Amino acid sequence: MVSTFPNPAVDLSRIRLSIRSLQPQLIEWRRRLHQQPELGFQEKLTAEFVSHKLQEWGIEHQTGIAQTGIVATIKGNKLSTTKVLAIRADMDALPIQELNEVPYRSQHDGVMHACGHDGHTAIALGTAYYLNQHREDFAGAVKMIFQPAEEGPGGAKPMIETGVLKNPDVDAIIGLHLWNNLPLGTVGVRSGALMAAVESFECKILGKGGHGAMPHQTIDSVVVAAQIVNALQTIVARNVNPIDSAVVTVGELHAGTRRNVIADTARMSGTVRYFNPAFEGFFKQRIEQIVRGICQSYGASYDLEYSSLYPPVINDAGMAELVRSVAEDVIETPVGIVPECQTMGGEDMSFFLQEVPGCYFFLGSANPDKDLAYPHHHPRFDFDETALAMGVEIFVRCVEKFFNY
Repeated sequence: MVSTFPNPAVDLSRIRLSIRSLQPQLIEWRRRLHQQPELGFQEKLTAEFVSHKLQEWGIEHQTGIAQTGIVATIKGNKLSTTKVLAIRADMDALPIQELNEVPYRSQHDGVMHACGHDGHTAIALGTAYYLNQHREDFAGAVKMIFQPAEEGPGGAKPMIETGVLKNPDVDAIIGLHLWNNLPLGTVGVRSGALMAAVESFECKILGKGGHGAMPHQTIDSVVVAAQIVNALQTIVARNVNPIDSAVVTVGELHAGTRRNVIADTARMSGTVRYFNPAFEGFFKQRIEQIVRGICQSYGASYDLEYSSLYPPVINDAGMAELVRSVAEDVIETPVGIVPECQTMGGEDMSFFLQEVPGCYFFLGSANPDKDLAYPHHHPRFDFDETALAMGVEIFVRCVEKFFNY
């Protein structure tokens, strides 16, 4: 869904000149990354590019973390604190064939940066470059985390398991997502739940096939599956408090080979989303109960696999206030800060936020006037690159303010 907010006139005067002067490089880096998209844990060219830039600037960093991840550490010259702030950016692309006719379109067939991760990486590089050039402006240390595989199977958790939040220990973390559901010149930030938990299920219904004209000799897996699909919708409608938000979606249903053959097997898969961490484990149990009960009533059997992928993204109130206050200083538009910006989309930034206080926020990047408002994961997705310098400015100011917060 494209945002219905008006597209504001963006005033860049609040972005410091030294960061505005980085804009050509930010665009160049982003477009190079856009041309060489790579899937999760395959981001070798991307990681090489990031590492090359960090090495060129003399920034200490480690490579090969959780296969292709990178962590850089930039220490400020002020000695007033030993606190550590982490900034996280994801690097992976999606298995989508790009349809944009632009000079920087994907050169990798069937793979595309259709969610803005190329922009996230460019913003993080710009932030690292600026902080390295201005170490006298902040105390403590900043860890720049370049993460693989956000789109799946998830790179945050294995990076945490390798110790990226240790040595030195991270006190807080921030990250952003370029967001085409908001127009350029806006920031979506809120405390509490921002994005949903992501869980998935796959179910095989095992019936008994036969002739379409002799159903009494069969156990019709299609009928059983249909009953299950309908019953699953009652979980949110009748088991979840209406004040809470949740989604149970069956996205795939496959059965049968001919119109006059009753299928012995039906397969379905779907996704579950929710904000409230108290629902952890609940949907798995309830779906199992429904599938088991319906299959028993029809004489069918089943095979159910359930996976909990990402927990909900829960922002710390103090860190969300820090980001909000910085965003208000950077962006002045008629819309400005958008606090009610929740989405049922998921993000493995949630694993970092379970470990340390932090804030993940949306940076508006849509510009319908330039035909840059296609939704995320669309083959024509693209964003207004003006947002790149805005992202660097917000990150830099968050660093400077965090160590005095």
